[in-house]
Amino acid sequence: MRAVWNKQAEAGMEYNMKHGFIRAAAMTPVIRVADCDYNVEKIKELLDEASQNQADLVVLPEMCITGYTCNDLFLQELLLDSALKGLVSIADHSKKMAKMLIMVGLPFMYRSKLYNVCAAVQNGKVLGLIPKMCIPNYGEFYERRQFTPGFHGCVEVEVNGEKVPFGSDLLFVSGQMKNFIVGAEICEDLWTPMPPSGGHAMAGATVLVNCSASNETIGKDQYRKELVKSQSARLVSAYIYSTAGEGESTQDIVFGGHNLICENGTCLAESQKFANQSVYADIDLERLVAERRRMTTFMGGTEQVYTNGLSETVEQVRGYVTVPFETDMTDKGLQRFYDKAPFVPDDMNERNQRCEEILDIQTYGLKKRLEHTKCKSAVVGISGGLDSTLALLVTVRAFDLLGIDRSCITCVTMPCFGTTDRTYNNAVDLTKKLGCTLREINIRKAVHQHFEDIGHDESVHDVTYENGQARERTQILMDIANQTNGMVIGTGDMSELALGWATYNGDHMSMYGVNVSVPKTLVRHLVKYAADICGDETLSKVLEDVLDTPVSPELLPPDEHGKIAQKTEDLVGPYELHDFFMYHMLRFGVRPEKLFCIAKIAFAGTYEDAVIYKWLRTFTWRFFAQQFKRSCLPDGPKVGSVAVSPRGDLRMPSDASSAMWMKELDQIKEENHF
Repeated sequence: MRAVWNKQAEAGMEYNMKHGFIRAAAMTPVIRVADCDYNVEKIKELLDEASQNQADLVVLPEMCITGYTCNDLFLQELLLDSALKGLVSIADHSKKMAKMLIMVGLPFMYRSKLYNVCAAVQNGKVLGLIPKMCIPNYGEFYERRQFTPGFHGCVEVEVNGEKVPFGSDLLFVSGQMKNFIVGAEICEDLWTPMPPSGGHAMAGATVLVNCSASNETIGKDQYRKELVKSQSARLVSAYIYSTAGEGESTQDIVFGGHNLICENGTCLAESQKFANQSVYADIDLERLVAERRRMTTFMGGTEQVYTNGLSETVEQVRGYVTVPFETDMTDKGLQRFYDKAPFVPDDMNERNQRCEEILDIQTYGLKKRLEHTKCKSAVVGISGGLDSTLALLVTVRAFDLLGIDRSCITCVTMPCFGTTDRTYNNAVDLTKKLGCTLREINIRKAVHQHFEDIGHDESVHDVTYENGQARERTQILMDIANQTNGMVIGTGDMSELALGWATYNGDHMSMYGVNVSVPKTLVRHLVKYAADICGDETLSKVLEDVLDTPVSPELLPPDEHGKIAQKTEDLVGPYELHDFFMYHMLRFGVRPEKLFCIAKIAFAGTYEDAVIYKWLRTFTWRFFAQQFKRSCLPDGPKVGSVAVSPRGDLRMPSDASSAMWMKELDQIKEENHF
C-alpha cells in the first residue's frame, strides 16, 4: 500500500512540536465484509506504517472493523461481539505506538440499541466513543434499519472492564499541546445543514475527524472535496476525512477510499480513488489558532450544561466532556509545502484572474475617490520603475471608466542626480504611448539650492542627500495637482511600507495611494499581466523593459557606465524574502523562530540559512522602527488579506518595542553560530 505525501523539495528540516505542527494520517484498510479478525489485522498493519511515519493522529473509515456494508448482519450478536473484541485488540496493539491517537469506526450496542460509532484509542485504552448523529435512510442508504441516531451529552459505558465516555459532545485534548483538540463526526453528519463539527469547533476543537463510508457516484468526489475544504474554512480548523474503499461489498454501491486532509480551506493531501491510499499531512495548529484569535466573529467560550454521572477525571467545556491524551513531542522532518511567493498564485490562469481582480479593486477605488472629490485630473510622478508604472496603469483605467480623456493625467518625470537614461526613456515612452500629458521638470537646480540653504555638502551622499530629492519631487507633484485641480496618485507599495523604505513626507505621501496594499512581488506580476493583455507591441516592450530594470529609488549617481548603482534589494534585502516574512508575520502572527524555520524550507536551495536570517533580522527591526510612517498613510484600497493601513488591518503603536522579537532572533543566531 502506497503512502502519499505532500512534500516540499528536500530541505533536511527538523521541526519541533513547540512550533505547533502535528502529523495526521487518513488511511483506508483493505477489508473483508464481516471478517473482523482479518480487518483488525489489516488495521494494525496500517497503524504500524503510521507509527513508522511518526503520525500523531490516525483516522480510519466508518465501521472498518466489520465493514460498512454488513447490512442486516449488524443485527447478529456474533458480529457485534467480534467488533468489540477487535476494538480491544486494536487498543492493545496501540501500546506499541503509545502517543498516537487513533480514530476507528465500529458498531456498538448500548441499552439494546445499535449505534454507529467512532472510537478514540491510545496507548492500550479506549478513550471515548462518539456516535453518528445523522442516520441516512434515503437513496442507497438505509442505516435506520439497524442503527439509532446518536445523542448530545455524554454517558459512561464499559469497554473491556474500563469506564469509557460515550456521546456526541466529546473532545480529546492533548496534555502537551494546548492547541491540539480533536472532535469527531461520522460520514453523513458532515453532509447535513448543521454538522456536529460546528459545535465541536465552537467548543475549542482545532482538529476535526470524519470516519466515513461515502460511496462513489459521478462527480461526488469533487463535491466531497469542496465540502471538506469549505467546512475546514468555515470552522477555521483542520479536517481529516477517511472513507471506505476496497473490500466493501459492491452489491449495489462502490467505495473509492477518497481520503482528504484539509486545513482552513486548503487541501493539504488527497488520495487517488480506488487505490486505498494512505495520505499524510503536517497541520499547523498555531496558524489555525492565530486565525481564530484574529476573527472576533469566531465565537468561543465556556458554559456549564447537563452531563450524566461522569467520573471526576473528565472536564466540562461549553457542555463538552474533554478527555486528555498524550502527544509525542519528538522532533520530526517537516512534510509541508511553503510557497516562496504566498501573494502570487502558481497557476497562470488563477494568477491572471487575481491580477484582473486586483486591478479592478485599485481602479474602482480610485474612480470613486475622483468622483467624490470632483477631480478631473490626476498627477503621477513617473520614474520608469515598477510602482509608478502600475499606478499610472490603474489611473488610466479609472479615467477610461469615468470617460475623462487620458490627456488629463499629468505624468511628471523629475530627473536628478541618480536618473539613468533607461528609466527616463521608459517613463517618457510609457506616458506618450498611454496618451497622457508629460511634464519634465529637472530638479537638480532646486535641490542644489536646497542643499545650499541648509548647508549640506553635496559630496556627502547620506540620507539628507537622498531624501532632499524625494521631498522636492513630492512638493512639485502636490503643487502641480493644485495647478490642475487634480489629485496626486501615490505609487508606493505595501512591501516598502512594511519596511519603511520610503522618505517621510516624500514618496511616502500622496492624496490617494493605489498600491498601498499590493506587495512588491505582486506588483511585478500586475505589470507583466498588463504587458500581456495590452494588445500593443510597443507598449508591451516598454512594460517588459520596466520589468527587467533593477528596483531602485535612483537617488545616488549612476556608475561609470551610466547604469543604476543604487539597487534596493542590495540595501534592504530581496523582496521575495520580505514579502514572505510580511505575509506570515502579519497574517498569522508567526514568531521569529518559526518564521526562520519555515523560510528555510520555502527557500531551500535559493538562499543560505545565514542570508535568510540576516534579512529576517532586517525586516523585523525595520517593521517595528518604521511604524510611524504607516500611522499617517494616505487612503488607499485594500486588495488582499494582508494590509498595513492604520485605519484597517494594522492598529499598531508607533512606539512599540521590538525587544522580544530581537531577543528571539539573538537566540537563533547563537544556536546557528551565524
